[in-house]
Amino acid sequence: MPLPFVTADREDRVHAAQSVTLAQADRDVWRRPYRPGPWRVAGGALLLLLASYVFFSALIIALAGALPSAAVCAVCGVLVVTAAVRLLRSGVWVSSYGLRHAGLFRTTTLRWTQAATVRTVQQPVRWLGLPRTVQGEALVLGSSGEPRVLLTDHNADFLNRRRAFVRAADVIEGWAAESRG
Repeated sequence: MPLPFVTADREDRVHAAQSVTLAQADRDVWRRPYRPGPWRVAGGALLLLLASYVFFSALIIALAGALPSAAVCAVCGVLVVTAAVRLLRSGVWVSSYGLRHAGLFRTTTLRWTQAATVRTVQQPVRWLGLPRTVQGEALVLGSSGEPRVLLTDHNADFLNRRRAFVRAADVIEGWAAESRG
């Protein structure tokens, strides 16, 4: 049984899989051109751990005989699991159709013709989505309205992973150039 996570050439295969151009990829499938970062995965894992405690408490409450309270507790657990899944699925997704920016509460899809420019700029960015800002880089989508920040080098996917941010920004800019052109 091969264990790809142990092999030394894993990084090369991951880099090759992430740098797939639009001409080589399945054009109609929505794909995230980068892996979720450790901060995003850790947040999702903590939410799932919390959900397991909530479900276990719902089981204990149900065994005690308070079924309406157990139902409320189970619904809360389902909401926490939903939040964890949304957190893990948030990010930028691309396909031949366009660009999809998935957030925790809202997902926005734009056709490539609506995206005027996709470029990397130096600007103050939010650190892990918190109100504190630091100087960093952002991948900005320029469309008919105000420019929208898609990715930053200080978000949950790319904090302390500068090379991964540069690679993801280049891949998304490449998809935009191939799809608009």
